Amino acid sequence: MTNSFNEFAKAKMLLVIGSNMTEAHPVAATFVKNAVQKGATLIVADPRKHKLVDFAHTHLPLKVGSDVALLNGLMHVLIQEDLYDSEFVETCCEGFDVLKQTVASYPPEKAGEISGIDPELIRQTARLLASVKPVMVCYTLGITEHTSGKNNVMSIANLQMLLGNMGVPCGGVNPLRGQNNVQGACDMGALPNVFPGYQPVGDLSARQKFENAWGVDRLPEKNGLMIPEMMEGLVDKMVRGFYIFGENLANTEPDIRKVEHELASAEFLVVQDIFENETTRFAHVVLPAAAWSENDGTFTNSERRVSRVRTASPAPGEARPNWWIFREIARRMGHTWESDSAKDLWDNEISVLAPNLAGIKYHRIENDGLQWPCPTESHPGTPILHLEGRFTKGKGSFMPVEWTPAAEVPDDDYPFVLSTGRRLYHYHTRTQTGNCEGLNDMLGEETADISAADAQKLNIDQNEMIRVKSRRGEVTVKARITHEVPEGLVWMAFHFREGNANWLTNPVYDPDTLTAEYKACAVSLEKIA
Repeated sequence: MTNSFNEFAKAKMLLVIGSNMTEAHPVAATFVKNAVQKGATLIVADPRKHKLVDFAHTHLPLKVGSDVALLNGLMHVLIQEDLYDSEFVETCCEGFDVLKQTVASYPPEKAGEISGIDPELIRQTARLLASVKPVMVCYTLGITEHTSGKNNVMSIANLQMLLGNMGVPCGGVNPLRGQNNVQGACDMGALPNVFPGYQPVGDLSARQKFENAWGVDRLPEKNGLMIPEMMEGLVDKMVRGFYIFGENLANTEPDIRKVEHELASAEFLVVQDIFENETTRFAHVVLPAAAWSENDGTFTNSERRVSRVRTASPAPGEARPNWWIFREIARRMGHTWESDSAKDLWDNEISVLAPNLAGIKYHRIENDGLQWPCPTESHPGTPILHLEGRFTKGKGSFMPVEWTPAAEVPDDDYPFVLSTGRRLYHYHTRTQTGNCEGLNDMLGEETADISAADAQKLNIDQNEMIRVKSRRGEVTVKARITHEVPEGLVWMAFHFREGNANWLTNPVYDPDTLTAEYKACAVSLEKIA
């Protein structure tokens, strides 16, 4: 996030796109609802009429996978009607002429044809966005989990720069992270192209710094593999050992049958987690990890805030802190790591090696934590990035993109679009929440959410068992007939093994990020006699 959560409730206008915040991020959604109650205007762009739409001034029920077309259509109107922030664009941005040329081919009529939004509503929304300054934009996985995910994000950034909403309070581009501490994992270098603190592995000086710090020679100068590449490498033996840490890949990755074949092909598979799950069935070694409440350390949330986590109860049995497990494996391989606690790791290694975290020390995050970048111990942290339009690289670059359809679209055999997401009462594959009886009582099985119109056509009743089928597999679940879902769309989650949407999803990926297209594939529905 370029901005901070405490700005949500003070915002004048919010555009929430591709995010069911009420269920996926309920605390953040409360801040948004508070802003609306104080008079803020809320615009929601989402194929579903989920609960946040009840608070919205405007709902844009776009077709799945049409985000770029809609955003380009909005920018077309802003430029054509001279509603954009020309001063910000001229002084703080570059590449405007290319953006103008690209979005010129997306008049509201074309954008509306692709997105399913009435052209006049596109015009009204663009004028509404330009009528208030600043506007906050929030998005989640409804934007990124497409083959066009990177382009979707670029389009949002283009829109906010065009409106001059960057580097100001209650503005910015604000992705809400999909899992706890995802931001922290990325900050620590859990990406194939960077060291901790986002220092590129291709940078010689960065490699030399980490070689000296870690006591190793010749760190790789090329980017590592991403998850789909690793898993495909298990089959052709380009990857011989696979270490899975806190991830239930057998349930989370698209096309579960393909995933199970890949995991079963592993020559040596280690899984480190707090409970046994669907992935541990394939493991040669399972290492029991301490849970978050049994650990001391830090989390970093979506707003880049590094906060303390303290041990609330001792870990059971042989479970140990994750850092301790890694250190002990290294020791048995003949390498001695000096740090003997999470505090030591942070104060003596992480903050020393990552310049944007240099000023964050344990004694400074006893209370509310600090937001990076925080380069010195006297620095107060950074609640808002790119203040006054001063971007890290100098000027912000417009990166115009063209709309592309999903990799798999409906046809005669599979006439519905399946999109996936999360439900309020469970978390991901239920490795944690599935062990809570109360939550299982509140939601004990998966459903397929369909529209009343489609239910009527197929003669399907509420809670009737139906078959949802794709080119990769099929599941049998109860039908949930709801006004939230438009005609032609099926919506499911991946919380339960039985009825998991990932038996159906398409293993295709954004070409740059290799994020899977969980949000769009073609399926058929069948009433079970």
